[in-house]
Amino acid sequence: MTTDTSRAPDRSLRGKVALVTGASSGIGAAIARALASRGAAVAVAARRRPLLDRLVAEIEAGGETAVAIELDVTDETACRNAVEQCAQRLGALDILVNNAGVMLLGPIEDANTEDWRRMIDTDVLGVMYMTHTALPHLLRARGTVVQLSSVDGRAAGALTGVYNAAKWAVNAFSESLRQEVTTRGVRVVVIEPGATATDLASHITHAPTREAVAEFAAALRPLTPDDVAAATLYAVTQPPHVAVNEVLLRSVDQQR
Repeated sequence: MTTDTSRAPDRSLRGKVALVTGASSGIGAAIARALASRGAAVAVAARRRPLLDRLVAEIEAGGETAVAIELDVTDETACRNAVEQCAQRLGALDILVNNAGVMLLGPIEDANTEDWRRMIDTDVLGVMYMTHTALPHLLRARGTVVQLSSVDGRAAGALTGVYNAAKWAVNAFSESLRQEVTTRGVRVVVIEPGATATDLASHITHAPTREAVAEFAAALRPLTPDDVAAATLYAVTQPPHVAVNEVLLRSVDQQR
């Protein structure tokens, strides 16, 4: 039995331009490295400029192209500026990865509602602002938008109510977007990781919940940022007629 290699998909991203938000560390940085490893020019965007500069230097040391853009996704004007900077400095925008997010878990009773505002502003409005401003470029390029959601966008639980609401909003927004743009050549991908080894949980302000999340993570082998990046890379390197719209991945140790 022989394999027809002429039909094998081209997994290269050479000539493509990607913009990754929340790229200063964790999943965002891993996705930026993965895209660059396939030849994409990458704009890495986040609030922490020194970490971005370090990532750009790493990517450039590997012979690929990257630029750093300071960005707070809760600022709609900043989102517009980031997209335009990417297009001007790298010449196009083919792939948008909306990764920036916070996970401020805790009980609804006696909650610090500022945590709620931060999650909705970052995880929901930030995704919407970036998608809206990037869409004209993506439509011209027949490109791809990747939304980093979560397993918590599928099932609600105690102590995760507002985070659940935010990620469900991302999933609903993305499905609506998919139906609007799929016949115009734009692919919409939702990546839904389970427990992942990043510093996201360390930012939880409710101490008992932060401790409970740490205990939960210690009881399993969590995903790594590179695992999530590999899933993202799989989705964005499919042939143009193939849309991988949703990828759910968990550690084999995670039941829910």
